Amino acid sequence: MLQRPPLYKRSSAPFWDDDHISAQMLKAHLDPLSDNASRNAAFIDRSVQWIKGLIPPQKKVNLLDLGCGPGLYAEHFSDCGYHVTGIDISGRSIDYAVRSANERGLSVRYFRQNYLTAALEEQAFDMVVMIYCDYGALTPQERQIILKNIFSCLKKGGRFLLDVFSTVFWEKFTENQTWEIYPCGGFWNNQEHISWCGRYRYPQRVTLERTIVLTKQEFCEYNIWNSCFSREELIDEVSRAGFSVCGTWSDVAGTVYSVASPTITLLAEK
Repeated sequence: MLQRPPLYKRSSAPFWDDDHISAQMLKAHLDPLSDNASRNAAFIDRSVQWIKGLIPPQKKVNLLDLGCGPGLYAEHFSDCGYHVTGIDISGRSIDYAVRSANERGLSVRYFRQNYLTAALEEQAFDMVVMIYCDYGALTPQERQIILKNIFSCLKKGGRFLLDVFSTVFWEKFTENQTWEIYPCGGFWNNQEHISWCGRYRYPQRVTLERTIVLTKQEFCEYNIWNSCFSREELIDEVSRAGFSVCGTWSDVAGTVYSVASPTITLLAEK
């Protein structure tokens, strides 16, 4: 348990489908002041207004939100006039998104799917967004798959917006190991348990946030990986997939790019 795991070791179980953990994640998503699962509500508002300027929702503009979660961005995009499709692997998040859209009378299409294996219609979308650094949570092989899928589903001239953690994030990432007893349950389990957390940096500029949960009945391991990029590395990886890079910023609200930023946002075009 105390050993550094090999690079990209998988979690022992899909935590987004765990009944208790998915409920805690949804709660974090819906906290308007929190950046723990989605970015805070004020940032999302600014972000959507900036994205509108990249590809205005004129006529019928089809937008695909990959990793849409409970639909926080998707609903904003729909309010702006986009025709929105959202895909997420979490059943609880998608269920919430569908209920919320129905209650508000929005015509957002939601699908519970793994976007690595989803059958995306070719040349169906004018815009694809992949927000909250989801791209860097994938392995290099998975990133090639998702770039290929996105390129295929975009119309000619369609655009792809993504954000990632930068090398600054990796350099400032602190390694440590901590543990805590939760007699009444916590985020990862609703029973009495011990939670052991390890934070690691890997030479490939990858970080790992690892949580081991020990109850009287079971042992679970949850690994959250993040690849960190320089601007040049990100541009090169996206360009090799056939995209033309339109520009880079420090975040998905259009902040001017800075080498000191912990995140990088990139806009590419097919």
